[in-house]
Amino acid sequence: MTPTLWQPAPASLQPSSDVVHVWRANLNLPEQQILQLLPTLSEDEQQRAARFYFQRDRLHFIAARGILRNILGNYLSIAASQVKFSYSPRGKPALDEANSVTSFPRLCLGTCKLEFNLSHSHGLALYAIALDREIGIDLEYIRDLEAEQLAKRFFSHREYTAISSVAPQEQPRVFFHYWTCKEAYLKATGDGLVGLENIEVSLTTKEPHLVPTAPPGNARTDKQQPDPGWSLKQINAGSGYIAAVVVAGGGWHLQTWDFAQTPA
Repeated sequence: MTPTLWQPAPASLQPSSDVVHVWRANLNLPEQQILQLLPTLSEDEQQRAARFYFQRDRLHFIAARGILRNILGNYLSIAASQVKFSYSPRGKPALDEANSVTSFPRLCLGTCKLEFNLSHSHGLALYAIALDREIGIDLEYIRDLEAEQLAKRFFSHREYTAISSVAPQEQPRVFFHYWTCKEAYLKATGDGLVGLENIEVSLTTKEPHLVPTAPPGNARTDKQQPDPGWSLKQINAGSGYIAAVVVAGGGWHLQTWDFAQTPA
């Protein structure tokens, strides 16, 4: 897994096509602090928050969306409540065109777009930010599950073999290494689970990568070739967590910021 050092964010945030920013935030905040974020959410976000049955889940949703708005507002130099989203047919959030295209004239020839994705699990959230690159991120808290059975049902034969070959107590961890990579890819493409069979994850080298699966009727090869359209990095999000980010294209490096240490 890629070593990750979470640093305090700089006072000025400038996106770049060759840098991907990932933010980490603790969602287990005092309730009063979380409720202060509620007015920054849109009406539909507030309605979604109200539909959660458990108070903890409701507060985590408010915190996750409120912090996302604060982060994006810092990039766009607007108030968190002014950040506007649009959604793909499968529900992938994106910045409204008025927010995302006109904000960085010095960095773009013509127009460019600020892309983002978020994931949260067990009180922790990660936010990925890129300029003019589709991006997806997934974060999972390691927990007990029927890893071998799930891998046999949903993963490729090679992925299943890698998981089933380790000791039972290690299988959930290995499963989530594969799952976060695949889920980050599906979130980047916006395909959802319908695209699960289109990509395979190779974790056998120092640099993990995505491998397109062979189209129906085409012979597979034993040599796995990385997909040049996407690049993958695993992220050390903290003890007990596994995370990965997938970005369109290559030639970028990762910078990681801790939201708790952002300047006032």
